[in-house]
Amino acid sequence: MALYFVFLGLIAIERVGELILSRRNAARAFAAGAIEVGQAHFRVMTVFHTAFLVACVLETWLLQRVFPGTFGYVALAVSIAAQALRYWAIGTLGERWNTRVIVLPTAPVVVGGPYRFVRHPNYVAVIVEMAAIPLVMGNVITAVVFSIGNALLLKVRIGVEEKALGEKYDAAFGKKPRFLPVGETKSGVSA
Repeated sequence: MALYFVFLGLIAIERVGELILSRRNAARAFAAGAIEVGQAHFRVMTVFHTAFLVACVLETWLLQRVFPGTFGYVALAVSIAAQALRYWAIGTLGERWNTRVIVLPTAPVVVGGPYRFVRHPNYVAVIVEMAAIPLVMGNVITAVVFSIGNALLLKVRIGVEEKALGEKYDAAFGKKPRFLPVGETKSGVSA
C-alpha cells in the first residue's frame, strides 16, 4: 500500500509539472496571438483529475485493498506505457502542447509523432491511465467510475477542441481515427 501511495504521489508531482509547462506554453501562445476556448469544461477537468487521484488513495485505504499480484504488475506496466505515449504526444506538440484548448490560428497542424496514427494520442493515454492506475492496487470502483466520467468529459473536450482547430485540422485529420490506429475512415468517426 505504501509503494502505491508513493506511485500516486509521483503521478501528482508529474501532473503539477504538466500544469507548469502548460502555463508557460499558454503564455507563449497568447503572446503569438492564440485564442482560448472551453474554459468552463477545463475547470471541471481539473477538479475531476484531482478527485481521481484522491479516489485511488481512498479506495485503497478505506477498503484495505491488497496488491493483486500479476494483475497489479500488468496494470503498472500499462500505466507506464500510457505515460510514454503521453510524453511522445507532448514532445511532438512541443510549445503547442497545453492542458487547455488554446489555438494559434496561423500555426500548421501537427501531423507527426503519434499524430500519424490517431487524432488524440494524449487522450488515449488518459483513457488508459483512468483504468490502469487504480487497477495497480485492484481499485475496480475507481477505475470504472472515473473511466465513465472521463468518457463524458472527453466527449465535451474533443468536440470543443476539434471545432476550435477548424478546417485545417479537419482536412488533416478528418479521415484519421480518434483513438485506435485501425486505419482511416470515410467519415472520420471511428474508434
